[in-house]
Amino acid sequence: MLLEAKNLTIAYRGIEAVRKTSFSVEEGELVSVIGANGAGKTTILRTLMGLQTPVEGSISFVGRDITRDSVHLRARSGMRMVPERARVFPQLSVFENLLMGVFGMRHKIPLEERLSRLYSLFPILKERRDQMASTLSGGEQQQLSIARACISNPRLLLVDEVSMGLMPRLVEQVFELLKQLNKEEGLTILLVEQNAGASLRISDRAYVLETGNIVLEGYAADLLEDERVKEAYLGL
Repeated sequence: MLLEAKNLTIAYRGIEAVRKTSFSVEEGELVSVIGANGAGKTTILRTLMGLQTPVEGSISFVGRDITRDSVHLRARSGMRMVPERARVFPQLSVFENLLMGVFGMRHKIPLEERLSRLYSLFPILKERRDQMASTLSGGEQQQLSIARACISNPRLLLVDEVSMGLMPRLVEQVFELLKQLNKEEGLTILLVEQNAGASLRISDRAYVLETGNIVLEGYAADLLEDERVKEAYLGL
């Protein structure tokens, strides 16, 4: 098991946002956590990355308990996060933003090799290499945010609301990139999303989160056909 969370209870500003929630991610999987705004999805990702501390429960990564580890220790162990709304460094170039993805790493990576591979996956970033990130479109900034997280070749990518603020055409493009990273690059991904249909279509498994509790889980293809999911999240 690559990642396992057991009985997580998480409070945000004194209010319980997640209650006794358990889930797991196997190596090589693309797993989604879907739910409405305020369900607790982002809180879970922030806790996995070490930006929040759970009130109860445990988190293990690559077989080791990381519940109390700092953010930088989790990053060094191979965990990276793509925050919502493509938070890039606006006054740095595309290339400089990518380099920020390896800042502070202890071990060396084959930088030119990683850049070459990322430019093949995200050709627009190669084209825009010397542009300031602030001049990129929303979809291009989202691609830059994902590529920056991937440059260090992580074992697990945590992706927060990748579709937020994007036009439908760009949403489809970004989700296709995530699918490609998972299926062709073998990158394990945990994706939290309000866009249930798009996320379920590229996922292996999924969890449905409602007001801090997992109410459904299973293979993504099965959840796409579940009447409760259709009615609540797919508008069918």
